[in-house]
Amino acid sequence: RRNRPAYNHSSALFGRFLAQGMGAQLGQPVVIENISGASGVLGVDRAAKSPPDGYTLALISSTAASIGPFAMAKMPFDPGRDLALITTVVRVPEVVAVSPALPVNSLAELVAYAKSNPGRVNYGSAGSGGITHLAGELLKVEAGIDIVHVAYKGAAPAVNDLLGGQVQMGIFDVPVVLPHIRAGKLKALAITSLKRAAALPELPTTVEAGYPKVLSDNWYGLIGPVGLPPAILKRIHAAAIAALNSPEVTEQYAKVSGVPMPSSPEEFAVFLAQDQAKWGAVVKAIGFKAD
Repeated sequence: RRNRPAYNHSSALFGRFLAQGMGAQLGQPVVIENISGASGVLGVDRAAKSPPDGYTLALISSTAASIGPFAMAKMPFDPGRDLALITTVVRVPEVVAVSPALPVNSLAELVAYAKSNPGRVNYGSAGSGGITHLAGELLKVEAGIDIVHVAYKGAAPAVNDLLGGQVQMGIFDVPVVLPHIRAGKLKALAITSLKRAAALPELPTTVEAGYPKVLSDNWYGLIGPVGLPPAILKRIHAAAIAALNSPEVTEQYAKVSGVPMPSSPEEFAVFLAQDQAKWGAVVKAIGFKAD
């Protein structure tokens, strides 16, 4: 049996280590297939429409599971109806990162600069309606600043333009920009989370910086197509939980500030409902609707 989790750019790291851990538990290879597009929605849709035999799984993110149903004009699947929820996998903090050319060294300085230069600070995102877009809109509303959204087709081109100075800031998963922060090619200003990130312990959170509502933790969960036979679902779930509880996976996740989130399918459903309520309210508040 060759289980094939599909994943997008940001989840590549977490998907790889989970696949290795699950492969060891299942005694067979778990092959990774990278399907990008629509902020991870296309990869999940592929898995949702696959035969419910346990051979094709996917990592789903908050963008595809919690934001898409409210922000996208047409969702190709219903997260509550078309997916077998297996387990939440990992919580991933996001970081406000800016170009070194921007004369700011803290979130307070960024807000002050943006207020003095309305409409002149551009922020890149991995796509309209995704978490990296709405995180920027949250900051925009809470700080009362006029910053301009520039949507890209994925995190990689957005980060490339941030490095090149075509956009001045962005809010991305820590693992996506961590190497550039450590190399001094980007400046990190704040973690958009309740807790500081293990990989950047010196960096304050948005809560500490005075913006307690600017919280945009990303997360990933393991799903399959609805209708997975109970015995297969149970075996896959057991392998995933064992992998997430293993020292090897925990250590690898911690290196990039990922926090393992093993759960039961029932706990996953409750968590998803809560996350959808949060982001549904944000989408409604800013009046956003993707094409």
